[in-house]
Amino acid sequence: MSERYEIRFSGSGGQGMILAGIIMAEAAAIYGDKNAVQSQSYGPESRGGASKAEVIISHGPIDYPKATAIDCMLAMTQEACTKYHGDIKSGGILLVDSEEVKTVPKGDFKVLSFPIIGTAREELGKTIVANIISLGMIAELTGVVTHEAVEKAVLSRVPPAFLDLNKKALQIGFEKAKMLK
Repeated sequence: MSERYEIRFSGSGGQGMILAGIIMAEAAAIYGDKNAVQSQSYGPESRGGASKAEVIISHGPIDYPKATAIDCMLAMTQEACTKYHGDIKSGGILLVDSEEVKTVPKGDFKVLSFPIIGTAREELGKTIVANIISLGMIAELTGVVTHEAVEKAVLSRVPPAFLDLNKKALQIGFEKAKMLK
């Protein structure tokens, strides 16, 4: 990992992108040995409008808390992909939900496409954990946080009745990302 690693989670309101960003930051700062800051932005709609969460992770101090050169971006919707992909840095990663993002932007970055929401529906029967699958995928693809750290962060945020579901979702994310590498 370079001194500063920037991740953007984007989708529509209600997909859990803000929560995914919070969990990633906690995985790095609380359960890892790194510094992290998290910020979020969303439209006036609580559901349906484009939303994003950004996480900056670093071994050293973070002198500027806003993302400026994205290393890895998740796009769960076409609108979010189109709106937020512009500052993915050269050599970065764009992970898109293949069922939702049909027009993939061109750029000097690696595009990985996977049916994240469809996988949540088909393998777990719950689309609500698509954000957790994506967290597992990003942890595996980037190596910016350990599997153990992200699992601890996820499980610390989940109600007891949903621990197993979220743990399975995270494991699916780890495994599916290995296929994309």
